[in-house]
Amino acid sequence: MINIQKQIDYWRNSAESDLETAEILISNKKHLQGLFFCHLCIEKILKAAIVRESGQMPPRSHDLFYLASQALIKFEQKDQEQLQILMKYQLEGRYPEYNPVTPSREKVISYFDKTKVLMEWVKEML
Repeated sequence: MINIQKQIDYWRNSAESDLETAEILISNKKHLQGLFFCHLCIEKILKAAIVRESGQMPPRSHDLFYLASQALIKFEQKDQEQLQILMKYQLEGRYPEYNPVTPSREKVISYFDKTKVLMEWVKEML
């Protein structure tokens, strides 16, 4: 039997750390890497929500839509669009043959800001 609160705390704390890392990377103009960490922090906060909802360990998946469905979280259309954007950048860190185009700095900052809002929204559910 797993310690539910310990697992939720682990995933939440790790997500918060990844958000900080994303901010550092983006501020140092490592945009693709920063967006990868934006994806990672949403992935992890959703995994915390899955543990809260199911009382089970989260699946080993990087698919934000699948994880949201497992957490029983319904995102608004604008938030689904943000998840789709982040999905594009999570591949860059895992598959070297996939090389997405780096968006403008303004878009990167916008994506980061939206990631922070989504993160806080999901954290409130924990």
